[in-house]
Amino acid sequence: MASPLPNVCVIGAGVSGLTACKSLDDFGVPHTCFEASDEVGGNWYFQNPNGVSSAYRSLHIDISKPSISFRDFPMPDRYPDYPHHTHIFEWLRDYADAFRVRRNIRFNTRVMRAERGRSGGWTITLDDGEQQRFDALLVCNGHHWDPRIPSFPGSFDGPQIHSHDYVDPSNPLELKGKRVLVVGIGNSAVDIVSELGRKTVCEMVYLSTRSGAYVVPKYLFGKPADQVVKANPLIPSKLQRRAARLLPRIFSGRMEDFGLPTPNHNFLDAHPTVSSELLGRLGAGDAQAKGDIAELLGDAVRFADGSVEPVDAIIYATGYNVSFPFFDADFLSAPDNVLPLYKRMLKPGLDDLAFIGLGQPIPTIFPFSELQSKLAARWLSGDWAPPPEEEMRREILTDEAFHTGHFVAKPRHTMQLEWYSYKRELERRTIPAGQARARAGAATALQTAGRSGAPALGQAA
Repeated sequence: MASPLPNVCVIGAGVSGLTACKSLDDFGVPHTCFEASDEVGGNWYFQNPNGVSSAYRSLHIDISKPSISFRDFPMPDRYPDYPHHTHIFEWLRDYADAFRVRRNIRFNTRVMRAERGRSGGWTITLDDGEQQRFDALLVCNGHHWDPRIPSFPGSFDGPQIHSHDYVDPSNPLELKGKRVLVVGIGNSAVDIVSELGRKTVCEMVYLSTRSGAYVVPKYLFGKPADQVVKANPLIPSKLQRRAARLLPRIFSGRMEDFGLPTPNHNFLDAHPTVSSELLGRLGAGDAQAKGDIAELLGDAVRFADGSVEPVDAIIYATGYNVSFPFFDADFLSAPDNVLPLYKRMLKPGLDDLAFIGLGQPIPTIFPFSELQSKLAARWLSGDWAPPPEEEMRREILTDEAFHTGHFVAKPRHTMQLEWYSYKRELERRTIPAGQARARAGAATALQTAGRSGAPALGQAA
């Protein structure tokens, strides 16, 4: 007998996929998760054999343990304030075991193609050629795996890699004793500069940034910075941002005093950079800040200020493209990382598709994915119904104006959102309103998808 609930495909078993599987279990929604790797964890699985995840050996997360923790599964007290990637990987595996989500995950199975039927439903083609059909699809493939590399005039004779491929000073490149240029000023860039900048490692490290950034320390007054300074959804966001503009000067001083360019934005109008080491490296002369690259000169680089520096290798810490290799680009893509979604989850007009974790929340993605997963499970179980399409489109514009309207227009900032306001909005308005619609009979075709008796739903086609 067909299930009264839709049968759901989940792509990926990283942070978002794990929380999706757990939430679907909680609401009794049948599902299968396909994971290309042999284990859960996604980017937090060091040297993940799936070929797309990446964590450098020294990586510690730059958000503290209380902010990272799932509501349903807090991090252990024995973990440090800023856990290493091995801690996070262990915690995610423990999460999978505690909630028994592995039983619905097919490991070593990559989704090659996801094709939507004319009247809905999905045909999923796997890497061994097998095809399965599902009523709905949750996309949890992450957005830190498809490296974006800029183009500059000229050419460079030495090796060039993206930070996605960086493991340590000797892997994949032997960088000890070399002169290395790191391009970018996000958290990965400053971590790599801080590691390579030790005189026991590289001869010199240059940090090239076009836009500049505000570098804030991990600790304030002896406490993790994100536990001291938090957004308050009860106070107007513009007022909070205006008041916060003094904080970088108080905690870190002027960026120009460390050779960094003046940021081309106000504090919190771009994603802040968190590091307790970078400014010390710059102040000690172990690393040197430079402006934008003007030209590659074979074995050297000319910068926008006219200076020329000999360089042995370049590491581009320049972010990622948002991409979905299993979709036809004509069906769904995110040019310049732009993909408007209702509550960063639902695309109007597609009533059997949702994205989990496809956002850049401040401070972190972990509870964001968990909350989205709970909402998706409510939706798929019939406990919640989205608003009409036109209302969704209007609310998308309102949300984007609130969350991203003040950010610098860059691909890095197209999915920004302020977590505490987002959480309050979903819990106090979006979820109750959708539950009321569901009780009033506004459920979509998904809630009857499993009752049609159509052959082979969720089975090999």
